[in-house]
Amino acid sequence: MLQYLFNLISAPEYLNTVYSRCFMAFFVALILTLSFGDRLIKILHARQSKGQPIRKDGPKTHLLTKKGTPTMGGLLILGASIIGMLICADLSNSLVWISILVLVVFGFVGFADDYVKVTKQTTNAMTARMKLFLQFSTALIAVSVISYLMPEKERFVLNVPYFMSLMFDLWWFYVPFAMIVIVGSSNAVNLTDGLDGLASGLSVFAFAVFMIFAYVVGADFVGEYYLLPVPHAAEIAVVCAAVVGSCLGFLWFNAAPAKVFMGDTGSLALGGLLGTVAVILKQEILLAIVGFVFVAEALSVMIQIFWFKCTGGKRFFKMAPIHHHFEQCGWPETRVVIRFWVIGIILAIIGLLALQMR
Repeated sequence: MLQYLFNLISAPEYLNTVYSRCFMAFFVALILTLSFGDRLIKILHARQSKGQPIRKDGPKTHLLTKKGTPTMGGLLILGASIIGMLICADLSNSLVWISILVLVVFGFVGFADDYVKVTKQTTNAMTARMKLFLQFSTALIAVSVISYLMPEKERFVLNVPYFMSLMFDLWWFYVPFAMIVIVGSSNAVNLTDGLDGLASGLSVFAFAVFMIFAYVVGADFVGEYYLLPVPHAAEIAVVCAAVVGSCLGFLWFNAAPAKVFMGDTGSLALGGLLGTVAVILKQEILLAIVGFVFVAEALSVMIQIFWFKCTGGKRFFKMAPIHHHFEQCGWPETRVVIRFWVIGIILAIIGLLALQMR
């Protein structure tokens, strides 16, 4: 929208660059989140008298410290992010609309799940089968459109970070692979959202890395230098900037002790968008590196379930996801969150090194 306005009033060229619009998207989303956060929390409190139901098999301290805290705070992240994108991104770019589609649909799936939880006061709402069906259906549409928009020779290519020109053509196997990346990322972030500020903080680091990558691979002369050109991908930097701004603003209210939880509304949407951005930029492997904390959270749940079934009821971890394991080991919640953030920052730096080493 701003791009059309700048063209209409013949604004200075530097205002209409992707670089400038990234800053604008960041601050638009940040200011909106901080401005409307308290109002949304009051509305959620009024409509959720008992707050989000807390797992009875989770850490016992959570039954005391988190009881009555409202959920669906992800609406704040989604609203601010989407407005930031609509105002600052180039709306003629199909990749921007695919990103918004994933954010909205995955957010709707999470909202429906959260709504049942708070109205029926149960931790088990939408069935896993229904949730996965909606996620994979949306992922199929997103991957199909993204693949169609890519140059034919790069359509089904998987890039390997840190190695110059090392890539594999997965042929049509790329489509199901990319779908799994998007859905897996969505559910991994969802599993990570169990401690105050954990998922939102880690999302800031991950999206910041992909914002830089989007700017690099989307700029033709830079992308060709790094052998990573992706046509029209620079606008994804604006998308990522809006999400970074909204997540940082949300942390103001979500930091311990949290005034609101993002819920599945936010976590499923953020994870789905993160996976979609990685697919657009052809950086699916890099996502596993930068978002390794998310990967570890998901793996810990799978290992726990597998070990439980194979050993007749024994546990591999004291509790899963793995952040609860460290709580059971005696770590305070804030220590777990901050140390996971430190790991997330280190992984983000390692991810950015992929640009220098190509």
